[in-house]
Amino acid sequence: MVQTWNPKLYAENVRFVSELGQGVLTLLSPVAGERVLDLGCGDGVLTKELASLGCEVVGIDGSAQMIKATRALGVRAQVMDGQVMTFEREFDAVFSNAALHWMKRPDDVLRGVARALKPRGRFVAEFGAGDNVAQVLSAISSCLQRRGIDAESVNPWYFPQPEDYRRKLTEHGFDVIHLELFSRPTPLPGDVLAWLETFAQSFTSTVAPEERAALLMEVRDQLRPSLFDNDDGWWVDYVRLRFAATLL
Repeated sequence: MVQTWNPKLYAENVRFVSELGQGVLTLLSPVAGERVLDLGCGDGVLTKELASLGCEVVGIDGSAQMIKATRALGVRAQVMDGQVMTFEREFDAVFSNAALHWMKRPDDVLRGVARALKPRGRFVAEFGAGDNVAQVLSAISSCLQRRGIDAESVNPWYFPQPEDYRRKLTEHGFDVIHLELFSRPTPLPGDVLAWLETFAQSFTSTVAPEERAALLMEVRDQLRPSLFDNDDGWWVDYVRLRFAATLL
């Protein structure tokens, strides 16, 4: 997977990702004094909010740039791949927003979460699932196919069906308290090109650098009839899975 993160551009182009994380934060119901792991903390906005609520919070992310941004907020954080976590019975809760769909080895993630939690610890998260960004994926796939490239072979995302993920949670020792799949059509602050430049790097890396702008414009043109409104601008067809589970 070819994906880099620029905290400044992330904040400018897709700040809505952390803003829309308030619902899953409410589901977590954090309690002051709890030790919480923020799995895939990004630039630390929600990690800092957890800390402000009195939690002893640790953020992890695979991006050194994002971890630097998180630490700049005064929050403890470290670079770590969520698929190879090394914590042992340290946390009362593991929290994750918009990160699990970037981890294509879900069993390794769940194994690490279960190991990181104390007995009866909580795992509360939200991420892309089901038909998340299906129209975007369809447009990218067709544009790459015209270039002889199989988009699925470079797809960086894991979007499970809800019952499949429920089964995985159960297999890894969790009691699922809440699990819902819901559509969330999400307005963009600007052009869909900024969204694609932020999130679709694994796809664009398959063509020569001098061809990438043309590829993105082609994807944009294909998406315009379905994801652009003259009054409201661009939006993306998000579908999210939100859940809360307790380690047995």
